[in-house]
Amino acid sequence: MSSRTSPISQPVTIRRAVARDAKRLTRLVRGSGAYAGEYAAAVAGYRVGPDYIEAHRTFVAVAADEHGDRVVGFYSLVLAPPELDLLFVADDAQGRGIGRLLVAHMQSEARAAGLDRVKVVSHRPAEDFYHRAGAVRIGTALANPPAVPWDRPEFEFRISSG
Repeated sequence: MSSRTSPISQPVTIRRAVARDAKRLTRLVRGSGAYAGEYAAAVAGYRVGPDYIEAHRTFVAVAADEHGDRVVGFYSLVLAPPELDLLFVADDAQGRGIGRLLVAHMQSEARAAGLDRVKVVSHRPAEDFYHRAGAVRIGTALANPPAVPWDRPEFEFRISSG
């Protein structure tokens, strides 16, 4: 069974990303099925570098598989202005609650940082996920060609104080 189709049977843990995770995170972004077809150009040259990981609160979801620990998702929280900048789950790991686990962790980090709201400019195929995860639609980010030639839904997570 290939690692692409093998189920994740071990618990998923979340840890702070480190510089050596950069290539794996870049592969998750570029390999995302949500960015296939018309959206492919948006991530074709995208890079999550060690400098990005150092500058932002970036966390990875790790699961053990037959090859050892495997990064199955990640997110990045920007504090000023408060924004969930990136959130990706490996295609073969979706539907197992990893995205919700990452969102809950992000909310905890935001709360600890004293934030009461975190904005998300979503990718259209992820709109339903954010809605189910508790984000509230607050508007639309207009297209910004050539980098982003389509409008994107804007959401907000409201962070409870306790």
